[in-house]
Amino acid sequence: MDQPPRIGRYSLVRRVGAGGFATVWLARDEQLDAEVAVKILSENWVEDEDVRRRFLAEGRFLRKVDSLYVVGVHDIGEADDGRPFMVLTYADGGTLADRIKAGPLEFGEAVRIITQVGRGLKHLHARGVLHRDVKPANVLFRSDPNGDRAMLSDLGLGKSLAEVSRITMPGGTPAYVAPEQVMGERLDHRADLYSLGAVAYAAFTGQAPHGVASLGAVMQIEAPPPSMTTLREDVTDAIDVVVRRALEPDRDKRWPDLDSFLNALREAHTTGKIPAGLVPAAEMPTPSAATAPVDQATALASAGQSTVAAKPQRRGRAGVFTALAAVVLAAGGGYGGYQYVLTRPVNVENRGLSVEVPRQWGEQATADKSLVVSTNTSTWQTDPDTEGVYLGLVNATQLPTSASPPPGCTGGGDPEKSGDVVTFRYSCNDVPTVLEQYKKVNDTTLLRVQVRDDNPKTRQAVVDSATYTS
Repeated sequence: MDQPPRIGRYSLVRRVGAGGFATVWLARDEQLDAEVAVKILSENWVEDEDVRRRFLAEGRFLRKVDSLYVVGVHDIGEADDGRPFMVLTYADGGTLADRIKAGPLEFGEAVRIITQVGRGLKHLHARGVLHRDVKPANVLFRSDPNGDRAMLSDLGLGKSLAEVSRITMPGGTPAYVAPEQVMGERLDHRADLYSLGAVAYAAFTGQAPHGVASLGAVMQIEAPPPSMTTLREDVTDAIDVVVRRALEPDRDKRWPDLDSFLNALREAHTTGKIPAGLVPAAEMPTPSAATAPVDQATALASAGQSTVAAKPQRRGRAGVFTALAAVVLAAGGGYGGYQYVLTRPVNVENRGLSVEVPRQWGEQATADKSLVVSTNTSTWQTDPDTEGVYLGLVNATQLPTSASPPPGCTGGGDPEKSGDVVTFRYSCNDVPTVLEQYKKVNDTTLLRVQVRDDNPKTRQAVVDSATYTS
């Protein structure tokens, strides 16, 4: 839809940003004659009560904090079309992500920015709020008479510390999120400290630590990232040691609090000496071929096998995957979490079979050479209302020319053939539509993929992603 020229008393000037759930506009408060940012919920989410609730919760989180280093909320309201909006401090200096794209920052500048972001986090924590999505794109700059000031923004994943003291839904940006947050463990301020350390690593080197691009890969991190000196020769051992301690996967080995980290970082920068009691960079563990994270998205386990530890601790991977599945499937989504956890596909593998599916689906391997992925694995193949995908191997030398329609559907006699692939599209009444495909693996084996989902793009994407490697 076309955006109206104004919302309430705010005259919209131009769009300055957009995401999966909201659009941000530069606007003018005509009564105060001031530039502001107006963040308005996207039209396609206006009827989703959970997303609306999360959107407004972000505003309440931001209102709790009166800090120079956190974007402020000045007003909140509802547009004529029913969409909620927030009026925020306008940051006219872009983002830290923009600056890092141009290359590593000068040391003093990086330390200044990290210190200011750390102050913003301290103010959030003092008001009982955990940010949970600290990353360069969420660090904005506002011009001041003496330069500019870094401010934290976007609390779409923000949680009260009372809430995160319990098991929480996984979420965050893989390159910057703490491992315990991905595992759904109880969180404390050290999760944000880890993310701030990751932002520092990127500011000093121009690259995020570890280079992971999926939440599943974060689970496999078992050591701090490689020394920053491998990416930038003039990084001192002192700065390297301080930043990499903040990035310990085991939070008990990190700095105990933000002040400790920020003070050590400033000391390392000004003196060039490793703070007392810290291990030199050469002696710190680095990822080896055996422990380095493999960028492979999370393989979700069946929700019916949930086992959650009674207190935070590093768990074996089997337990981690089970707990993650239980949290994701039980949580049902959330404003910030939708954007990554629920809308990004997850790769599920079993015995050479591989497929990418929506993250809200679970998975269960039913046999050595078959795989069922669905929201309800026990009824997927018999209940036509359940969405999901089935993969299996068929012993055959030729592609089929016809197929039997699944329950609730008709068709199967007019397939589409392209090379070594044949596709059957079924017409279904009152149940999710089914797409079935057979792919030739070798001279004696076919890969059979059957997807049931109402969304044609989802059906096609899942079918196209299915593979088998013997």
